[in-house]
Amino acid sequence: MAGIKNWLAESFPIDQEALIKLTAEPIPNHLKRWWWALGGTPLYMFVVQIITGIMLIFYYVPDADKAYESVAYITYTAKFGWLIRSIHRWSSNIMIAALILHMMRVFFTQTYRKPREMNWMFGVVLFLLVLMFGFTGYSLVYEQMSYWAMKVGTGIAGATPFIGGWIADFMRGGSEIGQNTLTRFYLFHVVLLPILTMLAVGIHLYLIRTHGVSELKFKGDEKKEKKTFPLFPDHVYTELIMVSIIMVVLVVLSLLFPAQLGDPANPNVTPLHIKPEWYFYPVFRWLKITNLTVGVLGPMVFLAILFFWPFIDRFFEKKLPGKELGFWIGILGMLLINVFLLWEIVGH
Repeated sequence: MAGIKNWLAESFPIDQEALIKLTAEPIPNHLKRWWWALGGTPLYMFVVQIITGIMLIFYYVPDADKAYESVAYITYTAKFGWLIRSIHRWSSNIMIAALILHMMRVFFTQTYRKPREMNWMFGVVLFLLVLMFGFTGYSLVYEQMSYWAMKVGTGIAGATPFIGGWIADFMRGGSEIGQNTLTRFYLFHVVLLPILTMLAVGIHLYLIRTHGVSELKFKGDEKKEKKTFPLFPDHVYTELIMVSIIMVVLVVLSLLFPAQLGDPANPNVTPLHIKPEWYFYPVFRWLKITNLTVGVLGPMVFLAILFFWPFIDRFFEKKLPGKELGFWIGILGMLLINVFLLWEIVGH
């Protein structure tokens, strides 16, 4: 045993001092509350997505004539296939919801400010990548609703000024949705998007590690002694408890509301009511109340503002110091998004 231990120490050396320093990193006391540390939840769900996605790949066939049948086989025939597919679906929903809540927390606590502007921008990139994950994954089912949602989505992309035609043709793999479209969406979903997401997550975590965890200042804290707790075991144990609770919720949702399968894709029959996933509802409603050009430019302007928000906020603070204009703009934007979301849920 001593020989094996010495061989491992030589073959796989570990800097114990660096490990001790890393695990003893002080964490601000407010992160003991889960709602202040929501950033970890989307990451855990992304891991669940990878594991369940690999399981689904064994049975899924990215062929226009066989995709629907392969999903039907997973749902109705393969052992526990319905459960794996349901966990994959619900984990994507929890991941997106947690990411939105995390971004809202960062926005309203203004922890995107100097020197963390770049990390906010990578966070927005991650948000877009996750939405693309949802869109491409939903499309791979190749049922009637997902097919027409894909048709609408590529049509919207085609309305982008100047480069819309090129983007739409690139996504479709031609002028119409077919085998090339499914192949490209499959490659986006299982190859390109995971690589880009892991790269963005790596940079995001590196910047958090470099700048340190932002410390929130609450009213009355000036008179209190600064409190911290170690990364290990306190924060690690807290995160493990939250992961366990979320996994229980995820399995319960999958058991009570398993992923369904509609009619197979039919290019010749347009559904009466085309509905995207819930996280696209605000954009979908916006498109309904505007024309196509404004409907496309609106979300693009919103995303540009969101991406460059740290610098826009800095400009507002410089011109109107202490007015907290950014906070009220955020409140207004959140209210509008929720109005469009609820409008689409109750509307037709």
